[in-house]
Amino acid sequence: MKFFASCGKGLEYLLADELVALGCARATATMAGTNVEGTLLDAQRAVLWSRLASRVAWPIAEFECLDEHALYAGAAAVDWIEHLGPGHSIAIDAHVSGDAITHARYAAQRVKDAIVDTLRAKTGARPDVDVETPDVRISLVIRKGRAILSIDLGGGPMHRRGWRRLQGEAPLKENVAAAVLMRGGWPQAHADGGDLLDPMCGSGTLLIEGALMVADVAPGLLRHGDALPTRWLGFDVDAWRGLCVDALEREARGRASLRPCIHGSDFDPHAIRAARENARTAGVETAIDFSVCDIAALPAMENQRGVVVCNPPYDARLAADPALYRTLGEALKRSTPAWRASLLCGDFELARATGLRAQKRYQVFNGPIECSLITCEPIAPPQREGAEKRELAEGAQMVANRLRKNLDKLKRWRQQEQVSCFRAYDADIPEYACAVDVYTSTAGDIWLHVQEYAAPDDIPEATTRKRLNDLLSGVREVFGVPKERVAVKTRSTGKGGSKYGRFDHRGEFLQVEEGAATLRVNLFDYLDTGLFLDHRPLRARMALEARGKHFLNLFCYTGAATVQAAVQGANETTSVDLSATYLEWLADNLRGNGAGGTRHRIAQADALRWLEADRGSYDVVFCDPPTFSNSKRADDFDVQRDHVRLLRAGVARLAPGGVLYFSNNFRRFKLDETAISQFARVEDISASTIPPDFARNPRIHRAWRITAG
Repeated sequence: MKFFASCGKGLEYLLADELVALGCARATATMAGTNVEGTLLDAQRAVLWSRLASRVAWPIAEFECLDEHALYAGAAAVDWIEHLGPGHSIAIDAHVSGDAITHARYAAQRVKDAIVDTLRAKTGARPDVDVETPDVRISLVIRKGRAILSIDLGGGPMHRRGWRRLQGEAPLKENVAAAVLMRGGWPQAHADGGDLLDPMCGSGTLLIEGALMVADVAPGLLRHGDALPTRWLGFDVDAWRGLCVDALEREARGRASLRPCIHGSDFDPHAIRAARENARTAGVETAIDFSVCDIAALPAMENQRGVVVCNPPYDARLAADPALYRTLGEALKRSTPAWRASLLCGDFELARATGLRAQKRYQVFNGPIECSLITCEPIAPPQREGAEKRELAEGAQMVANRLRKNLDKLKRWRQQEQVSCFRAYDADIPEYACAVDVYTSTAGDIWLHVQEYAAPDDIPEATTRKRLNDLLSGVREVFGVPKERVAVKTRSTGKGGSKYGRFDHRGEFLQVEEGAATLRVNLFDYLDTGLFLDHRPLRARMALEARGKHFLNLFCYTGAATVQAAVQGANETTSVDLSATYLEWLADNLRGNGAGGTRHRIAQADALRWLEADRGSYDVVFCDPPTFSNSKRADDFDVQRDHVRLLRAGVARLAPGGVLYFSNNFRRFKLDETAISQFARVEDISASTIPPDFARNPRIHRAWRITAG
């Protein structure tokens, strides 16, 4: 069977690894969870043992759901006598997306009505509704016109372990705490004799989770005790009891071997009292040493090996005092210089304020709040003898200052739109003429793509080289990334004028996210990365329009627009390009988003010739041609010369009510409106398609919306 395990955003890949380790046949990370292949026993084991999952949903029905009537009918068709016993209470948790049904509470009500009506008709009795502690909790998901009904095998939020008695103002979710500990390598560090420290422990979440983790205590045992997580009739009670017996034996061994090697401190004595009470409830109070201590007075740790975990203060608006973060970084350098750190900070800027050099950075959500999880090892790398940190040159400092200003300006927009790949600098200082793009991988690493603009002929090459080096110094200072994660495309002067030099051939692809899609990029091997960041708003717009329709992508490149349309629910897609390399890249992108199969057609062809020969009908067409093309396998193409012919052929393939989006980045391009007006209506939408990170360069592309005239 296939079932779904949900989690907080940012934990998906960890959860997939955890579920495979627990015995599931396969687990594939997706947005806020994993699609899992396994048996009912595997799913019940996940309920008992997963430290990262929020819920485990076992599907019992799936059906087409285009409106409320279809929802009721689909739910009523389920034989609920197989799932609910006499007197069982129920609760429905609904999650809806799309235009058909927009209110989750109403959707839950319709499913409840269907269950009550069918059971009353068959048995003469109806189940009660208990939203807090139902006997059976049912999950409803409506997406892309399909509804899935599942049994919540855990009976509710699995991050609630059952040990929390007292908490502070902003408690950390237990499954997020588990992710911080795992990213910090705590289980292995404990096995190697290391200690654990949280110098801002609050009510003790990280430390208690750390103790339970290395004591091999199953989270489900604490949560449910002797009770069943659900009274669903399909639940394998005997198998659950067997899992619990094994878990109790493992817990007895684990608690007996738990070392008193965990340390927590906080300046607030009330928080320490709460932490002690919570640790006592969890049965790990003897393993944790709590003390009241200001972070600035943190003493040196005796053990030379260990892990620091911490969730420094910030509020729901990510407001925090950077000075406190600097004090934390300085204290850790003094107290635990050789240790590893895993710090869940409010955002990247606050993480940078610690002054610690992060080897890894992950985007993690604590509830609705997006945070930045960084790992550092060691916390204070030993300096080479005689080496001192060099001050940035004046030019490098100028670039660093401007970058920080840009990041601060874009911060709110990036958070609201969940943008993880963006342009951070675009020749803001004319002397330092480069574009700097940030790519955050799904693993949380930051990678940089730096493209040098051509310098005026009268600027000596030595000067341009020094300016580029200064810019790179400033960029690496701000983002704290090693050289191997910075791709630099430099201009050189040779025969034929200024051009980019030779590229690397590393074959290194990154997985990045844009909206709900995961896309492959390559920063080193090609001039472009496989993802045009400036087209982000246009891709989103077209994808929404393509829901349930046929989308055509001409000159499709690596197919980012096709993938977005597929993910948003396009019924069919067709993508055309002459390059086999780019089409293979597109195929990988589609497979990576679960969008393979015959509904997504790929054609290797000259796009213009293909379009003129095709007789298909398309609802949304995207045409983003190159400025020039002179491939040996196709006719020469010139966007200025050939655009009328191209658009005429494209409009001829539009379905009734269809739309064609035309874009190009040729600075001197002039649309032949007179010729086009004979067969189409044209609207210039360029301004609405330029995202905030490209506001300095609104001529990065132009775009038009075209319909049949």
